[in-house]
Amino acid sequence: MLSNFNPQQGSLLLSEPFMLDPNFQRSVVLLCEHSEEDGSVGLVLNQPSSLLLKDVMSDMPNAEYQLFVGGPVGQDSIQFIHKCYDRLNSGIEIRENLFWGGNFEALKLLINDRAIGLDEIKFFIGYSGWSPGQLAKELKENTWMIGNSFDPDIVFVNDEENLWKEAVISLGPRYAHVAGFPQNPMWN
Repeated sequence: MLSNFNPQQGSLLLSEPFMLDPNFQRSVVLLCEHSEEDGSVGLVLNQPSSLLLKDVMSDMPNAEYQLFVGGPVGQDSIQFIHKCYDRLNSGIEIRENLFWGGNFEALKLLINDRAIGLDEIKFFIGYSGWSPGQLAKELKENTWMIGNSFDPDIVFVNDEENLWKEAVISLGPRYAHVAGFPQNPMWN
């Protein structure tokens, strides 16, 4: 197996270097929920869309936040992760100082008042989902590497192109060489 770690809520899933699925090619996925019985939910951190939040939320004219494609499921939904519980007072803590979702009406007010910085919150169209047992099967097939120890601020990094490489290198020397693999083995 590529990874010796077990996934858990708050883990990063890093796609194997030659994954061809365009939804997850060189992706970094933050697991927001993980359960053997219920399955898993995550958000792809490094697939920006061409939209800003204000483009899809007409009542939020100050929402200059980039929208990311969180995954192929629920493309009609907006998901968000943040580190501003002190102002929003809502959200599910997925790891220390990192929260998923919350009171969207309160969030609108904070955004329209410009009280939340671009480096404190990230918005997604859709999400990634795995049925019970599906992620375990993919891990046995070496589809993912798992990162359980990382700085939560990596979630808000604006260098989406290099995020996968940086996250793989952060797994340690055993994985660092993988970051240099070409996307397509034919390019070698």
